[in-house]
Amino acid sequence: MNIFDQYLNKIKKTLLDLSENKDLILPKSLDGITAEIPPSKFDSDISTNVAMVLSKINKKSPIDLANTLSEEIKKKDKLIDNISVVKPGFINIKFKPIFWTNFIKEIIENSNSYGINTKEDKKKYLIEFVSANPTGPLHVGHCRGAILGDVIANILLFNKNKVTKEYYVNDYGNQIINFTKSVYFRIREIKFNEPFPTNNEDLYPGEYLIDFANNIISSNNKIDFDNFENISDKLTTLSIEEALKLIKKNLNSLGIIHDNFVSEKKLVLNREVEKVVDFLEKDEFIYKGKIKAPAGEDTDSWVEREQLLFKSTDFGDDKDRALQKSDGAWTYFASDVAYHKNKLDRNFDYLINILGADHAGYIKRISSSVEALSKTKEKLICKVSQLVKLIKNKKPFKMSKRKGDYITVDDLINEVGKDATRFIMLNRSSDVELDFDFDNIIEKSKDNPLYYVQYCYARISSVFRHIGINLSSEIEIKKFDFEYSNDEIKILKKISEWPKCIESASNKLEPHRIPTYLYELASLFHSYWNLGKDNPQKRFINNDKKISDDKLIFLKAISNIVKSGMDIVGVSTPEKM
Repeated sequence: MNIFDQYLNKIKKTLLDLSENKDLILPKSLDGITAEIPPSKFDSDISTNVAMVLSKINKKSPIDLANTLSEEIKKKDKLIDNISVVKPGFINIKFKPIFWTNFIKEIIENSNSYGINTKEDKKKYLIEFVSANPTGPLHVGHCRGAILGDVIANILLFNKNKVTKEYYVNDYGNQIINFTKSVYFRIREIKFNEPFPTNNEDLYPGEYLIDFANNIISSNNKIDFDNFENISDKLTTLSIEEALKLIKKNLNSLGIIHDNFVSEKKLVLNREVEKVVDFLEKDEFIYKGKIKAPAGEDTDSWVEREQLLFKSTDFGDDKDRALQKSDGAWTYFASDVAYHKNKLDRNFDYLINILGADHAGYIKRISSSVEALSKTKEKLICKVSQLVKLIKNKKPFKMSKRKGDYITVDDLINEVGKDATRFIMLNRSSDVELDFDFDNIIEKSKDNPLYYVQYCYARISSVFRHIGINLSSEIEIKKFDFEYSNDEIKILKKISEWPKCIESASNKLEPHRIPTYLYELASLFHSYWNLGKDNPQKRFINNDKKISDDKLIFLKAISNIVKSGMDIVGVSTPEKM
């Protein structure tokens, strides 16, 4: 039950009736009319801009038209208590208390579907996220994007869309050769006591490679490690397998499981790069040319070479992009174009890429290639996950780590746990930097949003536990004849906003809206709970150690939303804290 959609439809029905009676002129489309959450300073439940949208075509001021429409809207709805008009022409609607009794009855009876957007067409989405080079463990820089992609998938799944979560394995190119050599030298170090060449900057120094090397040695007795060239292909395969095992373990500790892992190497070996180049050549999107020196590059030392170029400027990019190097090797971009052609061939409605802050400049070129391949704008949606700053004692925090130049996901989870990592990483919009403050995370107060939301659920569980009812059980109330107080209606109004929160988070792919909403709901609940300290009538358990049906249903409605939201975020709802 989305009360905002419901009342938008009622308003539009009123407009159509007035139009049929020649009392109102309507435009061809009523899409600009909204029913929204009013500002908190107004004592109302729904606000609509209808008078401002229709004032010009009806040659009336928004205020005058709003006063006229208000009378018509109220006349047709017995659940409306009061309608007010505020500048510059908003109509604010306030409901009678019985409206909220009807509302809570309906959402309790439809608890499994409440919040789901039933009006939209369901789509097929492919979400590619993380896609870190398979050369070692995931680090904190990957963590935020991983959670962002996973929760976007959860929101879309909650709304009954079809979602595939995919990891693109960059297992081809020079960095993989250097990675394999690094594993090889660790193997030599273990088997023959040869020192690892720490002075070689191309190699990966992380001590996690010792684990990789030991695993490869123990499970491959027949491999002769005397000559790298003789075993490079086999060792590359084994090394990538070890890296992916570790990456999947890191992801699993975050509560993330991908549906697919797609290999760049397989795309290249299957000649998919050549195929996509042929495809683009047919539409004349490829030519041979020279690229001028990039901004900031020394133009004197820059050598212009003829290369195979993609006409990304035809699609708004600032320059055309190289697909092939002068030595004939394919660029990383060429493999990426082939991969996106592979995605398109699988017939998804939308492709979503979650990119790190260092890849924001890559968006235009890959979007250009997808538009050229699909002949469709906005088929690809890119979301950027900005940087995370770890803070402890008001200072940048560096955790202990195995040798390497980063803090691992496991380091972070060992420090604060999965729940805190997921919830706090989503606590701000992904397009702004995030301060991950360890001091706040251990606070048992409203300064720790995770604790505050979980404590809300635990408090409700304690009430149900006291009367011997399992909070997850269905509750049957035969008669909904109760009336809620203003304090309770304030919370019910917040519950009524849940479908709009889901709709906005889904349409804008902004999952931070979920924890923000849950924190606001929990704050209202805790404030109400605390009223019971001074006012026995506000307590959930009365002097007879019982709970009334209205309070029972009230708590159940709150707990359902908290559980639903925390499931989307991928965070637990403990019944005791």
